[in-house]
Amino acid sequence: MKWVVRLLGVVVVLIGVAVVSVLFLPAERVAKIAADQLRGLTGRDVAITGDVSLTLWPVLGARVGGLEVGNAEWASDGPMLQVTNTAIGVDAMALLSGDIRITNIEAESPTIRLEQKADGRASWQFTDASGTAQIETETAPDRPARSVSIERLQVTDATLVYDAEGSDRVSYEGVDLSLDWPERLGPAEIAATLRPTANPVEVAATIDGFAGFITGETQTLRASIDTEAGAIGFDGRASTAGAVAGALTVKTANTGAFLQALGLPGADLPPDLGRSIDLSTTLTLTPDRQLALRDLVVGLGANRVTGAADIGLNGVPQVNAQLDVGDLDLSGGDASASGGSGGGGGGSTGGGWPTDPIDASGLAAFNGEIALTARSIDLGQFDLGATRALLRNETSRMVFELREVAAYGGGVTGEFVINNRSGLSVGGQLAATAIQMQPLLADAAGLDRLTGQGEARLSFLGSGNSVDAIMKSLSGDGSLQIGRGTILGIDLDRLMRSGDTSPGTTVFDSLDGTWTIAGGVLSNRDLLLQLANYRASGEGVVGLGAQTVDYTVTPVALRANSGQGVSIPVRFVGPWSDISIRPDVEAALKAEADAKVDELEQKAKEKIGERLGISGEEGQSVEDAVKDRLLRKLFD
Repeated sequence: MKWVVRLLGVVVVLIGVAVVSVLFLPAERVAKIAADQLRGLTGRDVAITGDVSLTLWPVLGARVGGLEVGNAEWASDGPMLQVTNTAIGVDAMALLSGDIRITNIEAESPTIRLEQKADGRASWQFTDASGTAQIETETAPDRPARSVSIERLQVTDATLVYDAEGSDRVSYEGVDLSLDWPERLGPAEIAATLRPTANPVEVAATIDGFAGFITGETQTLRASIDTEAGAIGFDGRASTAGAVAGALTVKTANTGAFLQALGLPGADLPPDLGRSIDLSTTLTLTPDRQLALRDLVVGLGANRVTGAADIGLNGVPQVNAQLDVGDLDLSGGDASASGGSGGGGGGSTGGGWPTDPIDASGLAAFNGEIALTARSIDLGQFDLGATRALLRNETSRMVFELREVAAYGGGVTGEFVINNRSGLSVGGQLAATAIQMQPLLADAAGLDRLTGQGEARLSFLGSGNSVDAIMKSLSGDGSLQIGRGTILGIDLDRLMRSGDTSPGTTVFDSLDGTWTIAGGVLSNRDLLLQLANYRASGEGVVGLGAQTVDYTVTPVALRANSGQGVSIPVRFVGPWSDISIRPDVEAALKAEADAKVDELEQKAKEKIGERLGISGEEGQSVEDAVKDRLLRKLFD
């Protein structure tokens, strides 16, 4: 029983010694040890700028009124870490054995400044730390060194500032950050909560060999960024020098909401062109911010993109990519926008062009070249086959170089330009060969009455902030040559022979013409349509902006009256959605009456000449002959 009492007494004495040791532990000493630990880990100046006091609850340690961790020598934004209230916790049991083990550092409302240069230098690269298993504090020569380690770092309500040279500064407020690092040579768990919007963004990372990682060594890294609208995942290796390599995944349910959750401008993307994203790729990033993507696969709803890309991230991204888009659907999933002769509100058959403002700000998002290949492209209004194109973008001016485009039974080459440097404008030069006209005109203007294979040339330029404004401002010129074909809805041969205006089909041998475009109106004056027994000329206008047509075709019988047969003009007039075709009998009668008047006038002149005994020289009119005779009489 005495031994029990003695043992209890020893325990009480030990507890008393521990309590006394704690009570007499200088708070400044704890704070200095923590500062030495941070200095050893980072190689940066660490300064205690405020008062220091001892704390017993909720943790044993010290509270520091002000703490600063210096930034890189070349950094210009101030200290990397600046905090006015810091709590430092120590392990009491380790303290009894002579060691000071920093178990916890808590910082409230600090400012964290991170900077990166275009050459790859980053302010979070700590190159002067020893990287050993423990850091030893200064002691008297006759006493062994005390080992010190930090197990946990907790930051709440921080302001995080990231400034990459050549890019816009990014700042987040209300950031919570934690670091769990129980073993000096073991892995560290990092978790952060960012609040760019009302919905928090959760960031998590596991870094193996964290002691080596913060000194610049490449270590295994697994990281994720999660929001309500999407997530980013990474599994690979990385270093604080900016070298990263591994597998990257991006999945968004709503890309616009995902970007907004990250504090970036949102985007209202089409359903099958980025509204949701399922991306996977092998990523390599060098310290000088050169990004390489290989084995790239991007699911965009109904569309899928594969390929590779190299991207420079210093300033405006510089892109060089090769992408295969397979069967690309750019119709927007709107059946009404599919074109054709059925109308339906797509804006191409008389209902008017869309007036919604066009947001072309995305043209400033990158510079560079992207080579595109596709098996087919559905543009909603137009359908294209196998396509090879090169997209070049420089300072908000994008050029689509159409190297090979299969379309409507033939091919199209040329270029299409979108320029948003000083207001939005579009233009281009296109050449089409062996094109089937009926499906092309049906998709372009809802006109399906002309068939045949042809060639066309077109140059155009338009400007405005909507499709409607662009179409109403179009200017340019072009030409068209069509071989043997038909005009559906009218039989010109029957009309000319019998005046029958009932529907039918006109077969022609060739159709040629040129046009000019000004103010969104296409004008043509030289259309020539060759038929077996007739020739037809055409002239009129097509309102590309107003979606109207007023065009007259005048056929002439080639085998009647030695080619001087009666001509009956046929007028095509109305909106694209309801074009009427009707003979212009009034114009025909007027033309015939004018011809009769000319004939009678000529006969009258001949009679006068006969009565007066005047016969003009060859090529001389009756009036001139009369004048000559009067002059001779005056001077005879």
